Amino acid sequence: MRLKHLSLPSVRAETNAWAPLRIGVYRALWTASLVSNLGTWMQNVAGSWLMTSLSSSPAMVALMQTATSLPVLLLGVPAATLGDLFDRRKLLLFAQLWALSAAAALAAFTYSGQMSAWSLLGLTFAIGLGAALGAPLWQAVVAELVPRRELPAAVALSGVSVNLARALGPALAGLLFAAAGPALVFVLNALSFIGVSLVLWSWKREVRERSLPVEPFVHAIAAGFRFTRYSSELRTVLLRAFAFVVFASALWALLPVVARSRAGMGASGYGALLGCLGSGALAGALLLPRIRQRFDIDRSLTLATCVFAFASLVLGWSTQALVLGGALFVAGIAWITFMSSMNVSAQWSAPSWVQGRALGLYMFVFQGGMAIASAFWGVLAEQMGLTLALSAAALALLSTLVLGSKFRLAGIAQQELEPAHHWPEPHVVLDFDPHKRPVHVQIEYRVEDHLASRFLQSIRELGRVRRRDGATHWTVLRDVGDPERFVESFYHPSWDDHLRLHSRMLTRDLEIEDKVRAFHRPGFELRVVHLVDAFER
Repeated sequence: MRLKHLSLPSVRAETNAWAPLRIGVYRALWTASLVSNLGTWMQNVAGSWLMTSLSSSPAMVALMQTATSLPVLLLGVPAATLGDLFDRRKLLLFAQLWALSAAAALAAFTYSGQMSAWSLLGLTFAIGLGAALGAPLWQAVVAELVPRRELPAAVALSGVSVNLARALGPALAGLLFAAAGPALVFVLNALSFIGVSLVLWSWKREVRERSLPVEPFVHAIAAGFRFTRYSSELRTVLLRAFAFVVFASALWALLPVVARSRAGMGASGYGALLGCLGSGALAGALLLPRIRQRFDIDRSLTLATCVFAFASLVLGWSTQALVLGGALFVAGIAWITFMSSMNVSAQWSAPSWVQGRALGLYMFVFQGGMAIASAFWGVLAEQMGLTLALSAAALALLSTLVLGSKFRLAGIAQQELEPAHHWPEPHVVLDFDPHKRPVHVQIEYRVEDHLASRFLQSIRELGRVRRRDGATHWTVLRDVGDPERFVESFYHPSWDDHLRLHSRMLTRDLEIEDKVRAFHRPGFELRVVHLVDAFER
């Protein structure tokens, strides 16, 4: 007989916005990443503005955003999977060194005068590959370094880092671009990766011992997608994020064109506009604890969407620098509110064994949506004009509010993600290779005939849990000669995969399993049978 799991109190977010900085490793990484983010935003501004000099096409300018975001579409999920399987510190260090090399090549090409529009796109894409490899790993490391209750504050602080750099970097890049050209900006960006690399090199990360062999890479990716398919919480996060970003990306993609062709600004003016956006996001990050205390997450997302839509509309119609700057400031507040809430929800929707892959899929959806949509908005602006493109994006953003009423995020923070570890180790006598032979599991229930429909309804929910955690070919069979006998059956490619299922079931799932087992007739043994393929493969 198993003792029922006692429910734990719900997690309350830390109200002190600076609390995670008390942790030494987090503080060092946060400081180094601030410098790196500063270099990244300087490079983004200089690169986008350089593209306006190399090409007059709005589509080519918008493709700079695509070149930055597309690598996440290609590498986000594989990188996150590697982070779940291997040492995240070493993978992050490799990503930083790759980005440093690509940034140095960008500076060298620019200094030598060999830069073209397509070379700029290619090297921007190469830098983006390093960012794509590191982005989901950074987020998983944050969840690893800070307590769960401080995770919202840590995510907000990451937003502070990004948006403080966004506030300062563009203005600084604009000044340096005007004074010395883009090459110096690209050199400074390359140097900014050194600090993060040194911190990662010196970090003595504790690597947890594994009781099972590392999951095969392809199987691990499939497990991440399978978890997403059967996790309603994560699917809701991904849907809400995608719906927002495909329309919000219009503002980011077309801002350089607005600054140059509509407002008549130079590099420093464009940097100032981005600085307004970054300053608003910084202010929003500092206000987030108060926002979370006053509004629940769904209401916060509704307000953020409305404000960002309004800013997009202003960007499409106004040519006044002060009006544009004010609209971008409030857009920054809305952006960080939405992004921080979605990021925390993504992390809270997945247990530790698949958290990196969940974040990778989140980045895949978010950055992939931005990459594809940015190109679309650039083409639309080229064909139909800036005003129409940004107005359409604003109205489409407002239409996504319908999703908020049906796909709500409130309650995800209260989901318990601790593994149950309640199943006993199976009794094994047969000598076989645990890596090669498929496993069939059968669990026999005795259910009275008048309870059969309710039993089947309950066990469907348990089947969703089994498949979420790795079981395949799940079904329930009924004995034609003994209608009270039901057999739950599912499959694993290997014995190791079956043992992983044991470790992945969560404490919150025990109630579902207990509900199913309550239908089993007293006095009959609940028989669990493990069968392996008799033929070795």
